[in-house]
Amino acid sequence: MNDGFWLRIGAVWGFLAVAMGAFGAHGLKDRLEATGRLANFETAAQYHMYLALALVAVGLLQAAGRSGPALSIAAWCFLIGSAVFSGTLYALSLSGLRWLGAITPVGGVLILVGWAALAVAAGTAGGRPGPAAGDREPVATASFKEF
Repeated sequence: MNDGFWLRIGAVWGFLAVAMGAFGAHGLKDRLEATGRLANFETAAQYHMYLALALVAVGLLQAAGRSGPALSIAAWCFLIGSAVFSGTLYALSLSGLRWLGAITPVGGVLILVGWAALAVAAGTAGGRPGPAAGDREPVATASFKEF
């Protein structure tokens, strides 16, 4: 992926999360409350935003020079997992089709895989490594007695 790709995807995903949350809170609130599905819609919007921020984190790692399969797995699992998880909850909230709830955990599992892959990617060498412990400059210290 080119530089900034996941940052842009995360920003668009965040925009959509805010739009869906506002739509649910203002345009659909009465309907969702009447059907008892407001909590499902709110959960969808919350996780949608959490995963938008996770995609931004992936983009920041990428911009810092990290790459590799773990980062790609994290990004795609976050994107697809949140589309499935939040998408099925949005659809369930609006349609009342309860069978959609059976698909929602598939998105949740993909999200879990994404977080695990992000942990691996964040700890993987290949970015800009810092200096080794022996290569560091000593830190200058002063005491109050010197002043």
